[in-house]
Amino acid sequence: MPKITTLFWDIGGVILTNGWDHVSRKEAANTFGLDWEEFRERHHLSFPAFDSGLITLNEYLDRTLFFRPRTFTREEFSAFMFAQSKEYLETRAILDKVTASGKYYIGAINNEPRELNQYRIEAFHLRRNFLVFFSSCYVRTRKPEELIFRIALEVTQRPPEECLFIDDRPLNLESPRRLGMNTIHHQNAGQLRSELGKHGVEV
Repeated sequence: MPKITTLFWDIGGVILTNGWDHVSRKEAANTFGLDWEEFRERHHLSFPAFDSGLITLNEYLDRTLFFRPRTFTREEFSAFMFAQSKEYLETRAILDKVTASGKYYIGAINNEPRELNQYRIEAFHLRRNFLVFFSSCYVRTRKPEELIFRIALEVTQRPPEECLFIDDRPLNLESPRRLGMNTIHHQNAGQLRSELGKHGVEV
């Protein structure tokens, strides 16, 4: 088995909570008194472009909410969106330990809209771990598509057999496997630590 030299991590669902998932949107609908079905439909039509960096947060909010007068401001809603992000402390501790070893090239491969991605990078000091962010909003392609993984391999010039990708969604592991990368289906911190050990990654 080739030695692992490179770790690519998903962020939402692994290091942090998901940035703007179904649960968060449902909570927003309850908090701001939104018509859930209308909001849900407009979100699904607008989110692929938002997630890929093709429209801004303001454009997303215009499409999903502010096409009519509201009793709240876009600043209030944006603040609510950002506040949904929390850190998984046990998983972050594992990432910090791997980072501190200095033995691995560490990058992120994640799906996230630009403004939310930038907020999470800053608020949770993600640069202390990640040397590079292959985020959907920057590279204009999203997991599970193979292209985002090809870009990560080509830009970093890492051999796929020396790479390990960690994600909480099984579908997102299929493309990197086809490219020859090793993968871990993240479920919890204890399981992640065990799986990393099986790949020879010191934790």
